[in-house]
Amino acid sequence: MTARFDELAHAFRSWRLRRRAARAPLAAPPVTARCDELALAGPEHLDAGFVAGYDRKSGFDPTDDLRVLRDHGIGPASTVVDLGAGTGAFALAAAAAFGRVVAVDVSPAMVGTTRGRVRAAEVTNVEVVQAGFLSYEHAGTAADAVYTRNALHHLPDIWKAIALDRIARLLRPGGVLLVRDLVYDCSPSEFDSVVAHWLDGAVDDPEQGYTRAELAEHVRTEHSTFRWLFEPMLTTAGFEILDVGFRRRVYASYTCVRGQSRKS
Repeated sequence: MTARFDELAHAFRSWRLRRRAARAPLAAPPVTARCDELALAGPEHLDAGFVAGYDRKSGFDPTDDLRVLRDHGIGPASTVVDLGAGTGAFALAAAAAFGRVVAVDVSPAMVGTTRGRVRAAEVTNVEVVQAGFLSYEHAGTAADAVYTRNALHHLPDIWKAIALDRIARLLRPGGVLLVRDLVYDCSPSEFDSVVAHWLDGAVDDPEQGYTRAELAEHVRTEHSTFRWLFEPMLTTAGFEILDVGFRRRVYASYTCVRGQSRKS
């Protein structure tokens, strides 16, 4: 009788464990699943009305950035990935200079605009992908260059570091990374004066640029970081910083190459 009871108890425990295992996930989700990049993009970048006026507001000219890439050996046979491509201004200009361009953005409104512009221009070497820094999966040969402008600041620092590591993984050794973003080139004690100087340069017309209120909103709600935090993220990811430039101690330009010794 005791043996039969033990047998039944063992069978019950085994059944309970199997049932619990069946309800449990087969594997833990990747760490990047904890970050919702679409939620961090900012509501304006998801709004079709804002997106329609984005190019005029940003006043962006890709000429200098294309020249920097060409000066570092990126040419007609090269693959360039534009992360945070926005309305595709850089990607479309890059299509005339490089062999394959992948325009990546997390915003459906931005992606829709870029796809429409690519179709209208009848460009055949631009691929448009809806994804973010933490979800984009590169296909094909390793990229020769990655370009990102005013997009990394949407991510808190921990995710910036992970994004830079992922960028290094999709680049070939010696590949080029161009970062153009808002980074504070100051110590914490200087922060207020640097921001005040930046806000003093704002425009009055929101259709022609960013107003003082909009820049102040960026400081409060976005995740721009300090230079002395950002540069170690780059080097930890395996990048060598070749050139750095700043305007108004806020507008940063970084030209980097992926080290040859970095492990993919």
